[in-house]
Amino acid sequence: MGYSDRYLRSKMRLFKSSKKDSELAVGPELAAVLPDNPKPWYRTRHLILLNLMLLVPMLSPGVYGYDGSMVNGLQTLPQWWNYFGQPKSSVLGALNAMYPLGKLIGVLPATFIGDRWGRKVPLTFGLVVAVIGAALQGAAQNLPMFIVARWIVGFACAFISQPAPILVTELAYPTQRGKVTGLYYTFYWIGAIMAAWITYGTFRMPSSWSWRIPSILQGLIPFIQLLFVWFVPESPRWYIAHDDIPAARRILTKWHAGGDETSRLVDFEMAEMISHIEAERLISSQSSYVDLICTAPNRKRTFISFVIGFWGTWGGIAVISYYLTLVLKSIGITKTSDQALINGMLQLFNYLCSVGAGILIDRIGRRTLWLTCAVGMLLSYIGWTVLASVFARTGDHAVGNSVIAFVFIYSFFYDIGFTPLLQTYPIEIFPYTLRGRGFTVSLVSTYVGLIIGQFVNPIALGDIGWKYYIVFCILIFMLLVFVYFLFPETSGKSLEEIAICFGDEKTVAVDGKFEVEMGDEETKEAETRIEDVKA
Repeated sequence: MGYSDRYLRSKMRLFKSSKKDSELAVGPELAAVLPDNPKPWYRTRHLILLNLMLLVPMLSPGVYGYDGSMVNGLQTLPQWWNYFGQPKSSVLGALNAMYPLGKLIGVLPATFIGDRWGRKVPLTFGLVVAVIGAALQGAAQNLPMFIVARWIVGFACAFISQPAPILVTELAYPTQRGKVTGLYYTFYWIGAIMAAWITYGTFRMPSSWSWRIPSILQGLIPFIQLLFVWFVPESPRWYIAHDDIPAARRILTKWHAGGDETSRLVDFEMAEMISHIEAERLISSQSSYVDLICTAPNRKRTFISFVIGFWGTWGGIAVISYYLTLVLKSIGITKTSDQALINGMLQLFNYLCSVGAGILIDRIGRRTLWLTCAVGMLLSYIGWTVLASVFARTGDHAVGNSVIAFVFIYSFFYDIGFTPLLQTYPIEIFPYTLRGRGFTVSLVSTYVGLIIGQFVNPIALGDIGWKYYIVFCILIFMLLVFVYFLFPETSGKSLEEIAICFGDEKTVAVDGKFEVEMGDEETKEAETRIEDVKA
């Protein structure tokens, strides 16, 4: 066999493998209209540029990942405690709660602005305010000023965290959407790693700069995003929803087809998006929060969104994210250097685990990841609780070290489920007209959970110790039940086709033709409207 034959065979195997991966990611119908291009994305110019642009909003989780790790790090610093007068547990809870409280207040206007004027407008506003808030935080002269600055940073993060993942989801190349959105929240750990190791590097400084430097550097990621956010394209679905069809086609043609105006992929995407959005308008011409509970499919979506948001915090992770220092003290690890080192290593571990899960999200499937995550979290938290109780009775340091091991094991299972799916899943299960509001339900439940936890967690950990972990064991078991009975598999479908998973067939349309009977008059009216808009 000659070299040319072997080369052609290898190319054919690569092409078949690429087609198989594409069908896993988007299903056979969309895979059939993909360009016959066996080159990987990193050798395709327009896809390289698209993914570089997506990195700008994808950095957003790093802003709030930095916060949790920084707060953990600052609590290991005697300089921080002494400067603010040794705040009690209740004051510490209030200080931490200001951040999610700011998010809670900001998320509704961020949603309205994003739906009305585009995803980039609230994102840009949030980045500017985040930089200002970080500067004020680092310049704090007293505890009230520090608390107000944290509220400002939280308020800014609402304008960042609400539109950014939606923009990524709606811009990503179809076959890469699963991986890209699965990797989105892994950038949380980039911020967490930065904060952990910056704090580890400054804890030896004898002055207030030991905590001011990490506080100021919380504005570094949003500042970098601000430099490039102008170059990020707007969501094509947003343009279609506002009847600017040419703008949507230009974006898809440039970023998904490399400028090919005859692309079958762009034709398919445009037809599917227009049909779907017009079908949603037919069902609800005036989309509002009430629509989230008006139909059985929407009620199911909304409840899933709430579960993911609330259990994303009350599945036990908030104890680690914000109060790891208290956990470590409870098992006899009191040295500042040891606490800071464990915090830094944990963030690195979290990042590696979550990246692996994000890459495999299409192959493994969303539901499998959720089930594995919930079962693993439950078993590891039970082990953690048992060992913590043994240490409380015996004071055995070997048992205390085993608790640390279970903290890492629990984090692994959290990372493979919640990190890639915490924001991906709530966004993709909602139709376009409810996507912003539905995702806001998840964010609000997260913020409410955080606010409650910031007050309750430090007090409960201080007063009842390891017994408090039993609460999380019960909550994680509830999560497992919800996942098993309610969470459908959404892999292998486009954003528009996911409606089928919820039995919401009235909004499913392909190539402008509805797949179910809606009544002759309704069907004729809808299809006429679609043809008018497409024309």
